[in-house]
Amino acid sequence: MDGELQEPSKSAIFVFEHHVRDDEIDALGHVNNLAYLKWMLSAAVAHSTACGWTTERYLKSGGGWVVRSHKIEYLNSALANDCITVRTWIAGFKKVTSLRRYQILRSSDQTILAEAETNWAFIGFEHRVPRRIPQEVIDDFRRFQLDVES
Repeated sequence: MDGELQEPSKSAIFVFEHHVRDDEIDALGHVNNLAYLKWMLSAAVAHSTACGWTTERYLKSGGGWVVRSHKIEYLNSALANDCITVRTWIAGFKKVTSLRRYQILRSSDQTILAEAETNWAFIGFEHRVPRRIPQEVIDDFRRFQLDVES
């Protein structure tokens, strides 16, 4: 997130909506930083589900995603009762990892609240070690993008 956030075509972006809850507000009167991380994870899971990869499907396949790292740059504050839009997309796949990017906005005025990224690793559940991302997973995420474009 050094420099400008690179954004894909509009069709590749998955949109996740959230209404700020009272329990997400901290002592300073704005959304606690950990809430942003929860929104990112919820958006990633919702996007995966929309691509056909539910938690159950990952469990059945014997492999799935774990987080290697998160990076969040907070730009503006979210407040009580704000409606939040999390825009997320896959920036790329490597052999065993995938980089997902996020832009978190206040829905009412499109103010960018945060920009972020998560580096995910694909692991086999039995031995908990990295393994090649199945082509089927990559294809389903790419198919989702194509379906949205048509």
